[in-house]
Amino acid sequence: MIQPMRPRSIARLARSFALCAGFALAAAGAAGQGAVSPALFGFSPGASVGQLALERRFDAVLDPADLRGWLKTLSSEANHVGAPHDKANAEMVRALFTQWGWNARIEVFYALYPTLKSHMLEMVGPTKYVASLKEDTIEGDATSGRTDGLPAYNEYGADGDVTGELVYLNYGMPQDYEDLARRGIDVKGKIVIARYGGGWRGLKPKLAQDHGAIGCIIYSDPHDDGYSAGDVYPKGGFRPASGLQRGSVLDMALYPGDPLTPGVGATKDAKRLDIKDAKTILKIPVLPISYGDAQPFLAALGGPVAPASWRGGLPITYHMGPGPAQAHLMISSEWSQKPLYDVIARIPGAEAPDEWVVRGNHRDGWVFGAWDPLSGQVAMLAEAKAIGSLLRSGWRPRRTLIYASWDGEEAGLLGSTEWAEQHAAELKSKAVLYLNSDTNTRGFLHPDGSHSLQRLVNDVASGIKDPETGASVQARLRARMEVLGLDTDASDHDEAEARERAARLAKEGGDLPLGALGSGSDYSAYLQHLGLATLDIEYAGEDDQAGVYHSNFDSFDHYVRFGDPTFAYGVAEAETIGHIVLRMADAPVLPLQFTDLAQTLGDYVAQLAKLTDEKRKHGAEVARLIDANAFALTADPTRVVGPPARDPPVPQVNLAPLDAAVARLKLAATDYDAAYARLSAGDVKLPAAQRRRLNSVLRSLEQRLTHERGLPGRDWFKHFIYAPGILTGYAVKTLPAVREAIEGGRWAEANEYSAFTAKVLEGYCDSLKDATAILRGT
Repeated sequence: MIQPMRPRSIARLARSFALCAGFALAAAGAAGQGAVSPALFGFSPGASVGQLALERRFDAVLDPADLRGWLKTLSSEANHVGAPHDKANAEMVRALFTQWGWNARIEVFYALYPTLKSHMLEMVGPTKYVASLKEDTIEGDATSGRTDGLPAYNEYGADGDVTGELVYLNYGMPQDYEDLARRGIDVKGKIVIARYGGGWRGLKPKLAQDHGAIGCIIYSDPHDDGYSAGDVYPKGGFRPASGLQRGSVLDMALYPGDPLTPGVGATKDAKRLDIKDAKTILKIPVLPISYGDAQPFLAALGGPVAPASWRGGLPITYHMGPGPAQAHLMISSEWSQKPLYDVIARIPGAEAPDEWVVRGNHRDGWVFGAWDPLSGQVAMLAEAKAIGSLLRSGWRPRRTLIYASWDGEEAGLLGSTEWAEQHAAELKSKAVLYLNSDTNTRGFLHPDGSHSLQRLVNDVASGIKDPETGASVQARLRARMEVLGLDTDASDHDEAEARERAARLAKEGGDLPLGALGSGSDYSAYLQHLGLATLDIEYAGEDDQAGVYHSNFDSFDHYVRFGDPTFAYGVAEAETIGHIVLRMADAPVLPLQFTDLAQTLGDYVAQLAKLTDEKRKHGAEVARLIDANAFALTADPTRVVGPPARDPPVPQVNLAPLDAAVARLKLAATDYDAAYARLSAGDVKLPAAQRRRLNSVLRSLEQRLTHERGLPGRDWFKHFIYAPGILTGYAVKTLPAVREAIEGGRWAEANEYSAFTAKVLEGYCDSLKDATAILRGT
């Protein structure tokens, strides 16, 4: 996983959610009891009995001892791209799939992957200090003392040897540059130091580069994931003073995957860009350091005292600079292609072999990667073993199953993106679902994805038992959403609003909302480039794993103490995802519901209107205060802070086309879902040929939310409902072409894409009406 759990959780809370229509009831607890219960979503009452029996047989094979053993082996050595253990793990995973009856092979791609040769960071004035750039050995952690791991570096930062004054940049996000400007501070020609958090790591050097900085240092502040958050490792799970966070800084908001082969698979003979022409590789050197190494640099800064929101947890006074601290930063790398080993395992479908259910989790990690990603990888292996057991009993899936163990995710979603690009045409014509996972620990279900799948996820979640409470994982998540809704102290407005919305929906008692997907894991190419219906599922929230994210301490020994000691949540993950996979594989008609999506899109359009109004009101109020000289009158003359920049007036944005498209979609969705409910109840019989036609339309529906034109300025991203933000990195922007134009004050563009996105939705409505006509036999 490219982003730590807690920042991802915060981003999830800032997503918009859907309102349940609820045409089918969940079979609560039936999977564990074998009792007669209401029909499963997508199955008739009679077929539900057999499906639940199949799932009980699947669950009986899941063994936490298996997960523990696989995790210990897979995380025993460093497994980043290019490491010998990375290939060994691929071969081990392939052998396991083959042993369980799958048709498994390794598909190899070749991506540009810089490997660090040497690096240095030192303070050359006013005092001398040389950063260690190393992590300590931890007593009781068997792998922490290994010296053959991975040094501290940020993948796809530039090589360079630079010296300059240092400027502290807080989280290095756009607002931070505005705060600097109000104090007369410019980063041009300087080296910046920013702390992790507040946004994706890759944006920090990208924005620094755009503002003229010559180098970027990123450190982990104890306020965010060290001793201010909890006891540090080994007493607790949080980041010790020497812990540092490796990670990619590839500009994935433009496109993920191999920088030299955008849009095509990085096979050995693929046509490649020159490195100098690759838009996603940064132009300045970037280096991650620990808070132990950061403290001397920060303590040596002068200039204004940092505002309260900029202050971390170190025992110093945080200053902004520039200087008097001077830093020397040097990085040298070997830039060459490295092999990526994607393990692809298949079970052909018995009735619909050209309809694919695709399941993936990456295998590579920064150093040992026990939590990220191998905790998710071993849950996926447990699913594959259990499915193999079903195969031996004579069962065959209706649709083809494809399980993928991806390589190269940490560097920039490399393996999954290259496989998607290489097989794009076949995936778009055959795949009915891409289901992703990444990390997994104790805690709460975290379901994100395409909102047409919201009913299915809730139906499954209502029948999965939470290992700690005995309640269903759906009931536990509902309680969490309601409790979080009481927290009115969230510092982020979007976070507070999202908590209130989620709590309201949970309290209403319908289906729980799925979060919208931005980026940060291997689903990106499948949802946002190819337009496949997509889910991302994991458990998290009660662990202390985030403190060792991308460090030498993300180890087996750490995980079995602080992640999921009994592997009970690994089993819960395998149950949850396994049941979704089995139902998608075997439902006669794909189990999709569209009122959830229509309600969600209505919320998204309402948010655009609210965003525009708030931007207009805020700009007018700032202008009024500037004209009234209010900022000057309230400023401390000994600590000069200028007024904020004046925003131009905000005109009206024409969202009427979107409102009309959503209104039409709500009607079409209601019609389809009502007809589908009658089919599931057994009131309607669908001939085989008619069912194949219907499934063909349903399979391609998500693709109707994409367009080859792509998003403005980044046409690799084709989806007009969900995308990672150009200035958020991972956090989702819904209706992104319109939303980001409004946020950027590009009003003509906002109006253009309001109309264009509405046309995309109209096309989706047309296809949904076609599906309804097939379902009704008209």
